[in-house]
Amino acid sequence: MTEFADLIARVARTGVFSLVLVAAAGATGFYGGAAADETEAATGDEDPFLWLEDVEGDKALTWVRDQNKRSLAVLQEDPYQALYEDALSILTSDARIPYGQIRNDVVYNFWQDETHKRGLWRRASVASYRTGAPAWETVIDFDQLARDEDRNWIRGAIACLSPEYRHCMVELSDGGKDAGIWREFDTKTKTFVDGGFFIPEAKSSVEWFDKDMLIVGADTGPGSLTESGYARTLRAWSRGSSLSEAPLIFEGDESDVSVGAVIEHEGPRAHVFIFRARSFFDYEYTYAEGDKAPVKLPLPLRATLEGVLDGEAIFFLREDWRHDDSVFKQGSVIAYNLATGAAETVFDASKMQSVEQIGVGKSGLVIQYLDNVVGKAARIARNSDGAWALTPIDMPENGVVSLVSVGGGVDDALLSFESMTTPDSLYFAPAEGEPGKIAQLPPLYDASDIVVEQRFAQSADGETVPYFIMAKKAVLEAGDAPTVQYGYGGFLSAQLPVYYSDPGRPQHGALGGKMWVNRGGVLVLTNIRGGSEFGPRWHEAALKANRQRSFDDFIAISEHLIATGVTSADKLGAVGRSNGGLLMGAVMTQRPDLYAALDIGVPLFDMKRYNKLLAGASWMGEYGNPDLEDDWAYISLYSPYQRLEKDADYPKVFFYTSTKDDRVHPGHARKAAAKLASLGHDFFYYENIEGGHGGTANQEQLAHRTALEYAYFMRMLMLGDEGAE
Repeated sequence: MTEFADLIARVARTGVFSLVLVAAAGATGFYGGAAADETEAATGDEDPFLWLEDVEGDKALTWVRDQNKRSLAVLQEDPYQALYEDALSILTSDARIPYGQIRNDVVYNFWQDETHKRGLWRRASVASYRTGAPAWETVIDFDQLARDEDRNWIRGAIACLSPEYRHCMVELSDGGKDAGIWREFDTKTKTFVDGGFFIPEAKSSVEWFDKDMLIVGADTGPGSLTESGYARTLRAWSRGSSLSEAPLIFEGDESDVSVGAVIEHEGPRAHVFIFRARSFFDYEYTYAEGDKAPVKLPLPLRATLEGVLDGEAIFFLREDWRHDDSVFKQGSVIAYNLATGAAETVFDASKMQSVEQIGVGKSGLVIQYLDNVVGKAARIARNSDGAWALTPIDMPENGVVSLVSVGGGVDDALLSFESMTTPDSLYFAPAEGEPGKIAQLPPLYDASDIVVEQRFAQSADGETVPYFIMAKKAVLEAGDAPTVQYGYGGFLSAQLPVYYSDPGRPQHGALGGKMWVNRGGVLVLTNIRGGSEFGPRWHEAALKANRQRSFDDFIAISEHLIATGVTSADKLGAVGRSNGGLLMGAVMTQRPDLYAALDIGVPLFDMKRYNKLLAGASWMGEYGNPDLEDDWAYISLYSPYQRLEKDADYPKVFFYTSTKDDRVHPGHARKAAAKLASLGHDFFYYENIEGGHGGTANQEQLAHRTALEYAYFMRMLMLGDEGAE
């Protein structure tokens, strides 16, 4: 560890740290992973469709193209074109609010529209931005870059060196994969640096120490990656040297998810944290300041670092923590004194509350939390007596509040408010005083006669589970309406009733309102266990052996919709993607009688092999290890791929995935469809040849896919599946 101590000393002397300006879209925690071993034999009974795991194999892609051709010939019939135009008008609207991050006196923003499909990274002065009509300056035109280099570049993360934010590392991926290359960029000259830092394609992490040194977790050869395909080692890479020969400063185990670094700077002090992700949710933190020896922090494994304020590390606790004869509660925010080891509670969430976002400003915190799934925000800082005091931020009620920008060396913040029928508004919240609206998204659809209600269903074990229902008032009053029910239920991800966010999703208020509700449908957003709607307890309730609770919650809401006359089984459809795709597979195989249509996107489906495919090994903290007999005993009870049956009466489902998805293997969707066909069941299938885990690489592709989804639901729930063969 001597190289690490030397590196810490250098960081302290230089007084620099890094900050991600534009984060790659993603959910909580780590995603990504190594490519599957295509030659590995199936576990247990021989799988006749294992060849479909060969992502870009000729045989597999021929099957994909045949399925695309067959399904698109039907799904692109009327009313597809009208739906596509509806979706594109929203996804490329110039009226969308250009959300950005304040850095010094500049706001940085990433923007896509019909002209800039790959997007612009651009900036404007804070003064200009606050007027609501920013004078933008383009920093990188990713469409032009792709043309100039004849590459299918899709923008990834951008990490810049503070406080100047001139020296940056820009991630570029091929077609939208999680893996990407990193290239050094100069925001002053607005050019890539000739002979600058370059990291080959991998799922890498990058942090700046100074303009001549990076701390990097990357694929540097055998032994450098975990089983999940993330960095197992961290290296201190100096300009002009070879990355593979850079000094090794930290390494974890191959069974870890990842290792990485975070550096927080306060004046001349540099706080360096090395984290080791033992699982998707369990982290160990090592800390050092200056040339002091690094020490392992005594925090519980389920704690996440949010920043440093006045020498205190701010952590969010996802489990109870006993420390210094005190118990700090699960779901609370705490301050840990890095010099003395003392800890204090900053915010103690109630049973009905959930802390969702924490921003560390110059002299205090801004938090966004849910109270019975309704958004709230507050400032928290020490008062004159040294105690932590909360001051609510006056935001509109009964909607979704989000932190857009907190920090950047100031206490001013940007927040947003929206609901499924209320377009986004952007607020500038000064360090002192009330927030003021600086931008308002105009209505993207007619919501004048649409109502949104929060309702509750009782799950199989008696738990009360909330959901939101959106429909025209007359449709709800009439009842028995075509209904689409959305669910996710995993990975601490709360599903909130938003109007619109990037990337667009079919359950968002604007897209769902314009494409479905305005055509007489009902849209339902569920808050099933597995998410974070009521804090970490809501997530833990559906972990591993308790996964069935998430499925039971979703089924209970479906039954409640039918029992209360909102819809009927022959008019009820459901949609979910990724972990939500697993949810769809589970309800499909357990209660096919409840649904007339199921939209299953980029799904997990074969839970016997999920940990062997791409990033699957990193999710065993969520689902368990199917290679262990005890874990497979409960996973096998719901794994959709193994539970498909010949004589079951399944609805005609719609699968979609992406060839370039290097997070959830496209083999899941491919094999599910192929097995259904072998059992005599029909289905629709669409696989985009690019697009990563999002399934699309630009707004046109997203409009196309969203139109296919609602065309499918209209066909199955409103028009009937006539002439589908």
